[in-house]
Amino acid sequence: MTAQHDNIAMEKLSQILGDKAFTQNIADIEPWLTDWRGRYTGTTLALLSPATTQQVSEIVKICAEHKLPIVPQGGNSGMVGGATPDKSGRSVLLSLRRMNKFISADPQSGAIKCEAGVILQHLHEHAEKIGRRFPLTLGGKGSATIGGLISTNAGGTQVLRHGTMRALVDGIEFVLPDGSIFNGMAPLKKDNRGYDIRHLILGAEGSLGIVTGATLRTVPALIDRCVLWCGTDSTQKAYDLLMMIDAMAGPQLEGFEIMPQSAISAVMDHIPAMKSPLDGEYPWHILIEFVRDQSDMTSPNDLGEKIFEKAFDAGLISNATLSQNEQHVLDFWTIRDSISEAERKKGPAVQHDISVPVVDMPRFIDQAGAAVQQKFAGCLPLSFGHLGDGNVHFHVKAPPGVDAESWYNGDAHAISDFVYDMVEEFGGSISAEHGIGQVKSDCLRRLSSPARMTMLRAIKTAIDPDNIMNPGKLIS
Repeated sequence: MTAQHDNIAMEKLSQILGDKAFTQNIADIEPWLTDWRGRYTGTTLALLSPATTQQVSEIVKICAEHKLPIVPQGGNSGMVGGATPDKSGRSVLLSLRRMNKFISADPQSGAIKCEAGVILQHLHEHAEKIGRRFPLTLGGKGSATIGGLISTNAGGTQVLRHGTMRALVDGIEFVLPDGSIFNGMAPLKKDNRGYDIRHLILGAEGSLGIVTGATLRTVPALIDRCVLWCGTDSTQKAYDLLMMIDAMAGPQLEGFEIMPQSAISAVMDHIPAMKSPLDGEYPWHILIEFVRDQSDMTSPNDLGEKIFEKAFDAGLISNATLSQNEQHVLDFWTIRDSISEAERKKGPAVQHDISVPVVDMPRFIDQAGAAVQQKFAGCLPLSFGHLGDGNVHFHVKAPPGVDAESWYNGDAHAISDFVYDMVEEFGGSISAEHGIGQVKSDCLRRLSSPARMTMLRAIKTAIDPDNIMNPGKLIS
């Protein structure tokens, strides 16, 4: 396509959007051209900010006519560069941030309908107003949007009880690569009209269409909750503790997070006003949340005290503290949610969002950590996250004093290949909740079976034959 052809497309887009929603001003666009981790920076012909699904449809029809690539973007808080344009400068960046309206909220059924640009924290607040709760949260809740969470099938810290975004989306609206609108917002319990279109779009990372709205499932508001923060000697003891609590607490166990001492120390050193819940240092820290949302459930504090006594007697923990009020709960979770930010301030690292079977997670953490240290001198492995659902964030810190750019372009790639090979040996997944994006697309091709890649490519080609939907992400 020629520059003249692209200019014609820009004129059409400008006419349907107006000055408020169409800009080629680099000062307005620049903040959105780099991913959250600062690893990828691209360029774009224009930033488009539609306010309605119909406008998104009109944008896509023009882009399809001119075979112009579209990069959809929500809060730009993704971890794999999935919402960042490439350096060709020929794509348009389509922001869903203006589409931030709530359509309806039913206190009886708990269904909330909203547009794709709604921020997760605002959804939490909206659900609270009708006496409900949206049970998915993560560190970036103040910027992450519903469309982005759907597109990556996000997880977070409550997956253990409530599942990923896939389990919480009862209806979806999106625009296909030809500009047609799929309206599947009705929260149907049963629908056997062939392939499940909703689940096809969930986790597709904008490669098959642009999510514009969703019907979301909520759960009853909490009566109360508490957090038990423990120190323990080993990953195996953490797993044994998880199994014990799962048997004792059942549905009242909502979160089980494991963190090494190095992660806690990083938060204390780099995040202001933080205080460790425990005196002294322990090889591993565990954050366990108990909740009550039904009147006939056990008090979370009573449950926490009972489990603390049994775990201590069994030798599974060395020390522990129980939150005394809601502020303590928030303080404990803030420490957990601040790990990524603290690690980023410490210097360059390569991050791996992986999953293996829960029963194998202690062995993976220990063996993979030791293997990385042995093979890559000076590097420091760091595993933390959702032990309860078999998903940890396996970070590898660069040796002190290295040049960040050179390290990212060199050893970091070898480290990732090495880690992902071990994940494959454990029968795991190279992406548990962050998606594939740009970061893992090569690795996906290298480690996936021919059958998986055949299916992925066939779906992409059938729905988006001109490859205009978020090209270069997930499926090249």
